[in-house]
Amino acid sequence: MPGVQPCAGYQWGLPTSAGGTTGRGAGLKAILPTMASGDDSPIFEDDESPPYSLEKMTDLVAVWDVALSDRVHKIEFEHGTTSGKRVVYVDGKEEIRKEWMFKLVGKETFCVGAAKTKATINIDAISGFAYEYTLEINGKSLKKYMENRSKTTNTWVLHLDGEDFRVVLEKDTMDVWCNGKRMETAGEFVDDGTETHFSVGNHDCYIKAVSSGNRKEGIIHSLIVDDREIPEILE
Repeated sequence: MPGVQPCAGYQWGLPTSAGGTTGRGAGLKAILPTMASGDDSPIFEDDESPPYSLEKMTDLVAVWDVALSDRVHKIEFEHGTTSGKRVVYVDGKEEIRKEWMFKLVGKETFCVGAAKTKATINIDAISGFAYEYTLEINGKSLKKYMENRSKTTNTWVLHLDGEDFRVVLEKDTMDVWCNGKRMETAGEFVDDGTETHFSVGNHDCYIKAVSSGNRKEGIIHSLIVDDREIPEILE
């Protein structure tokens, strides 16, 4: 009886810090090759362990943190480059699952957050069996989207009554969000600008808008809580 022949070597994509991938090859003398799971143990003919399960394998290739008005969302993507499996998680919840995809490149589109913001993961081959994964938000690259968002929103983080609160102002609509909830607000004109009032628990808050006197800088927005100004943060 002829001996067992080794399987051909293959590669899979691994994430880099920039969200892309690098390739890694591994020749396995085995009946079945392992998937891109971080477990490099091949399955041999005399292996008494149970057959591998797709549910137990992990092919995580990319993770992104996306700051939207309601909260910072975590998007995770699994791509099985031997099976074609694609799984998208948003904040730990499975949004898309596709098994045994014949085509390994392409895109997956889904919604993120309370405002149902459109997100798309692009899968592109860069060389051999190495892949690059990029995220688009509302049709823009994540970098471009966040650069634009920094111009249209203000974000503050404060600690009240033992809790952390993230307050976001959308300057184009003047909507105010706090920990994922759109707040009820009341606006009023004051001598040097406008104030948008709302409450967080038992605390009185308002966002004051005044002219900077500089055309390029435009309007300056400040958050006041219990007569104390809260420093803005950059996301």
